Amino acid sequence: MKNVYLDHAATSPVHPEVIEEMIPFLTEHFGNPSSIHQYGRQTRKALDDARTMIATSIGASRNEIIFTSGGTESDNLAILGTVSPLENKGKHVITTEVEHHAVLHTCHELEKRGYDVTYLSVDDEGRISLDELKSSLREDTILVSIMYCNNETGTTQDIKEIGSLLKEKEILFHTDAVQAYGLISIDVNELNIDLLSASGHKINSPKGTGFLYVKEGVPFLPQGFGGEQERKRRAGTENVAGIAALRKAASIAEKEREERFNQYTTFRDTMKRIWQEEEVSFIENGSPDHFLPHILNVSFLGVKTEVLLVNLDLAGIAASSGSACTAGSHEPSHVLKAMFGEDERTKSSVRFSFGLGNKLEDIEFAAHETAKIVKRLAK
Repeated sequence: MKNVYLDHAATSPVHPEVIEEMIPFLTEHFGNPSSIHQYGRQTRKALDDARTMIATSIGASRNEIIFTSGGTESDNLAILGTVSPLENKGKHVITTEVEHHAVLHTCHELEKRGYDVTYLSVDDEGRISLDELKSSLREDTILVSIMYCNNETGTTQDIKEIGSLLKEKEILFHTDAVQAYGLISIDVNELNIDLLSASGHKINSPKGTGFLYVKEGVPFLPQGFGGEQERKRRAGTENVAGIAALRKAASIAEKEREERFNQYTTFRDTMKRIWQEEEVSFIENGSPDHFLPHILNVSFLGVKTEVLLVNLDLAGIAASSGSACTAGSHEPSHVLKAMFGEDERTKSSVRFSFGLGNKLEDIEFAAHETAKIVKRLAK
């Protein structure tokens, strides 16, 4: 049976060249980078090289990069690490209803600690209103956290406009760029971003790798305690092999960025074209104008999500209902609920996401098989 993996927004396979890059740091280059002897100096150089490369990829300086275990830790650190030293200025934070749970649950924790959090609504395309953001800003607003690209729908926000507005107001701006980093060009200075989170396993690095950009001068308190690694901002011996892998994955993504973007656009258009030709009724969820092409979220009305996903899996096609972090939940996606309320499409949505290893023939196979299954289930 042919198997096609279309759940890259959840995780993507490790690139073969990335695996090769890791191996020396799992064998002969095993020194602790905090050690001053030659073994430590070898791994310290690997960290320095990776930090420089990652920083350059977003227009930052090397001292502004903190290596983390991934997107969730980066989001947690960005929020918790900046609000604490700013308590004397205020305790109001703004985010959106469609953030990843790494941000939403951190904001819920802030509320337990006495902070006031505003959750911006979104329209039926999943985009916030800049006017609502402006009207939500207060004298005690210290941080705004708005994701770059939604992990369930692929919808993007007006990051540059948001950054410009917040810079003018002198309010810190954090963006979860887990789904955007590596697929589009990002310059934190042009976009006026103060904090940015990214994850390695979305760009073909191993799980457990990621980074947080913290602009020089932004108040930041570490949330873990121990050694003085990462310039005293994140204690613990660094995952050198993972960080070397992250550097390699980021460099490959940067080199292939335009090619990947165009390829995923073709994949997306191909699936929709085949469904139209097969006369399958579907509704695309997300923005038709503001999106990244590696995520395609659609609703097949009359077909329950769980039933469709099981049948797709039996046909060899791996897709999802949305965020892998909510796997096992029978509740409709919080992202789609924010967009559509209790609409039927929230109960019949499927996310197809593209990445390393996918070929056009795989996409065509998956689209035709999906059409067959939807027609059968819709009877």
